[in-house]
Amino acid sequence: MEYSLTYGKLKSLFSQERSEISIPESYIRIHNISFRSELPLNEFMNENDRSISENSIFSYPVFSPKNPDSAKVILLLHGLNERSWIKYLTWAANLAEFTDSYVILFPISFHINRSPDKWKDPREMIHLLKNRHSSLGETDMSSFANIALSNRLAEDPMRFFKSGYQTVADIVRLVSDVKSGNHPLVPKTSKINIFAYSIGAFLAEILMIGNPGNLFSGSRLFIFCGGSVFSNMRGASKFIMDKRAFDRVYNYYLYDFEKTIKGDNPLTEYLNNSSVGLAFRSMIDLGRFRAFREAMLRKLRGQIRTVTLSKDLIIPAKGVVATLGQFSKDRLRVCDFPFSYSHENPFPVLASPLSKKVDYWFENIFSEAALFLA
Repeated sequence: MEYSLTYGKLKSLFSQERSEISIPESYIRIHNISFRSELPLNEFMNENDRSISENSIFSYPVFSPKNPDSAKVILLLHGLNERSWIKYLTWAANLAEFTDSYVILFPISFHINRSPDKWKDPREMIHLLKNRHSSLGETDMSSFANIALSNRLAEDPMRFFKSGYQTVADIVRLVSDVKSGNHPLVPKTSKINIFAYSIGAFLAEILMIGNPGNLFSGSRLFIFCGGSVFSNMRGASKFIMDKRAFDRVYNYYLYDFEKTIKGDNPLTEYLNNSSVGLAFRSMIDLGRFRAFREAMLRKLRGQIRTVTLSKDLIIPAKGVVATLGQFSKDRLRVCDFPFSYSHENPFPVLASPLSKKVDYWFENIFSEAALFLA
């Protein structure tokens, strides 16, 4: 599979308005499956967020393999502040083809098509950006691409947790449906593996450590450009959130979060007494619930493989090694590509001879992922 050519082909073909999409010269099909989020404990979210209908009723793509009876399934989890599946289409097609798996691309709460269209409209967002600059002054890494998320997280840092909480609840239902044979497309199976990138890796680690309902016992997790605890991430980026928002979120979870989860209410009950709540808290900082996190990662050492990039500024390789290195030295690889790349765009589409090197390294990384997840 030539990455650069396939990227362009899938970008032109993909639409979430169509129930099924055929890929020319391929057995792979893309299906858009409808989903209604039934978030328990609605008091976790404020009224404005509950009123965003796109977050509750949406569709998600599933890439079906050549063998329609395949019992192999991969859940693909994306990065923070994504507003489109375009970057991930070639990733999913490759995994479906070379593992003969159904590949489910599931959107995090308030991301991709779970957010209003205006959040990705430059003309709409430029007004928010100007307002933010006029009230707070110029902010490093501020852009129309990140202004919606920046405003939301700066206003309420707990949205970071709440979005993850809803996504976990949705994934638990999705995986339960697949395992019980109740999914409208994917055949019944006993195990679902995960390919996770960026903040999706943070979410996946919490799922693996917390293992709600024992749904991920035996699952394998392949991490790309992710894997560190939150305190070792550097999320300020023109494509993710501005520095003011990141500093607000970072300081909240590092210095205030544990103080706020006291008292008797459903939120504190969940964070203090559920396996997923404890997993989330343990993934904030290396020193937080260290014994619990390390015992679980040691138990999972054979189920996790990680590839990180040496020039990744958002989730630096050093932080990934500090989090996972002692548990999977032989399953953690730090790479450096011979072309200009970034965390947000690890495989750039280039109109130059360098495109062959991008193709090579895409195949290198995804061959490793396919072998591990097959």
